[in-house]
Amino acid sequence: MSNLTTWTGGCHCGHVRFEVETDLAQLVSCNCSICQKRGSILAFVPAANFNLISGDSDLTDYQFGGKTIHHLFCKVCGVASFARGEKGTSGPMVAVNVRCLDGVDAGDLRPSMFDGRSL
Repeated sequence: MSNLTTWTGGCHCGHVRFEVETDLAQLVSCNCSICQKRGSILAFVPAANFNLISGDSDLTDYQFGGKTIHHLFCKVCGVASFARGEKGTSGPMVAVNVRCLDGVDAGDLRPSMFDGRSL
């Protein structure tokens, strides 16, 4: 059984704030064009484990390629703290950029590498 923790996080300016329940056990560092440029380290969680507290009206949606992932970022500060999409048959998922979680030191993380560039 996993040890889920509720984390808070958000963008740089604070307009976008959220809570997410995850154990941070399976993290991904992807080398696709957008993740590499952002420096994202991602935790994929079921949409039910994610709660947007504030900033819905401050989010801008960016899609590319197959347009299956909604890359959301704050229109005030530009930080992309999470994305929404589907994960196979698992249903709606949220990819949280753990660098945007309060109290998380990215230097302590050991994400698995994912070769998104070859997709």
